Amino acid sequence: MSAEAADLLLTGGIVHTLDPDLGEADSLAVRDERIVWVGRRADAPAWALAATEVRDLDGRAVLPGFVDAHNHVRLGSDDACVQLAGADTLDEVGARLRAFAAAHPGTGWVEAEGYTYAGLTAGAHPTRQMLDELVPDRPVAVLSYDVHTLWLNTPGLAALGVDEPDQPFGTAELDADGRPSGFVVDFAVKGLSRAGLAALLERGLPWASPERQYQRLLGSLDQAARCGITTVVEPQNSPDDIALFERARREGRLGPRVVLAMFHPMGTTAQERREFARLATSYDDDRLRVGPLKLYIDDVVEPHTAALHEPYAGESEHRGETYYDPSEFADLVAELDAEGFQLFVHATGDRGITTVLDAVENARAVNGPRDARHQVVHVECLRRSDLPRFAELGVVACMQPRHASPEIAGPGHAWAEAVGEQRWHQAWPLRSLRDHGAVLAFSSDWNVAEMEPMVGIQCAVTRAPLSGGEPWQPEEAVTLHDALLGYTTGSARANFCEDDRGSLTVGKYADLVVLDTDPYAVDATKLADVCVLETWVGGRLVHSTTHHHLEESP
Repeated sequence: MSAEAADLLLTGGIVHTLDPDLGEADSLAVRDERIVWVGRRADAPAWALAATEVRDLDGRAVLPGFVDAHNHVRLGSDDACVQLAGADTLDEVGARLRAFAAAHPGTGWVEAEGYTYAGLTAGAHPTRQMLDELVPDRPVAVLSYDVHTLWLNTPGLAALGVDEPDQPFGTAELDADGRPSGFVVDFAVKGLSRAGLAALLERGLPWASPERQYQRLLGSLDQAARCGITTVVEPQNSPDDIALFERARREGRLGPRVVLAMFHPMGTTAQERREFARLATSYDDDRLRVGPLKLYIDDVVEPHTAALHEPYAGESEHRGETYYDPSEFADLVAELDAEGFQLFVHATGDRGITTVLDAVENARAVNGPRDARHQVVHVECLRRSDLPRFAELGVVACMQPRHASPEIAGPGHAWAEAVGEQRWHQAWPLRSLRDHGAVLAFSSDWNVAEMEPMVGIQCAVTRAPLSGGEPWQPEEAVTLHDALLGYTTGSARANFCEDDRGSLTVGKYADLVVLDTDPYAVDATKLADVCVLETWVGGRLVHSTTHHHLEESP
């Protein structure tokens, strides 16, 4: 290494490199955005000790920056929406909606987010009449916590012109009289598409406006930096959305590195795919990269729209649906694979996941194997016979450990009740996938769940409620080390950036976090309490809650 002095030396800490060839160190040096030395200060070369800036870590822990493999930074949280997190009864929802309406008089929209499917209607889908009783004289739009469904009152249905099931932004369910019930499914698939957002904007839903999206983006990017996330993968965008990220970069607000996947809904044309390919060529740097394609094979378990091999619990025949016929999907995946795209495929139900794996297997047979790193995103309910196929086919399991928490998905909650106890052993099989050699890429799925990686890490390690209590499916818990790898090296590899991210290795970017406590030294039930003090991206401090003593360089 050159004798030129380093730009930065972090020293006097516990540096977990997560590089199996390096192990633990106490110091690292940075020059020109990259790590140029890692080791014990006693062995440091003179040019590292002569760094322009020397920071004393005061014994704090350092880890590679977290790579959040699936984070909807454009979607939330929205300060202009009523927040329904924790509102588990219709009375609580009503109190919050009425309070907002009273505080914001007029005839405009009342928008809310965070409806959790459970507790309001004893498993049935909510209706427009319920919202009419709460806010009768203004249009109301309520997004579910996972943004997969939209709940409207009667004025809201009228304002958006919903008079039949097929809408550009979703599928409106009908009541016994054949009228729209107020519950719109497929919102994540259709409403977040280019055409769906354009229709919502044209019909006057404020939530869909570019400025509201931009403010959500800024808030999410700032939060990502506070959480120690140095690379964020935004999994569902149209070409129109890239301008928001360009603006953030131009205004100096693009703290973490960003990977953007383009949304490929049903009906996407060859011309649109050529546009995606051009964008991937135009945006291919270390700060903002366009590349993968996002597809859906099924929807979500709670409203019974995921695709299962066997019927939902309590139903004699309904198994949910795949959006594509399996043979049609296999042909599509083979075509996209031949064009060189990496695919992120949303699949939550076991039949949906099988359909994706079958399609990748077909693509490899048709096109020959390649290092595509296609991802199955969520992998919530996996048939045991499909466990080895991830490693065999080179498919990444992109998963969200927080979703498996018993207070969210366990017994008594909509997810567990929908699949039935006979399938609980299939729920988020983290350890089984790891044991079968799959690459695990962990993520938050913000704003579906908390963005903080340490929250997801605790849930992966304990499979217990975040506030304590009995674990659910504890045999699928992983070790702390494996959980950290899932949020660093695993997610980096899943997104083709393992050569410059994911571990604190000489030559990689100086993307790192400083924690107030060494996670290896705390009880597993306290991991979520570990705080990020500093976040560094390319050797630049993008978040800090503390000021370390600066040593004088010699």
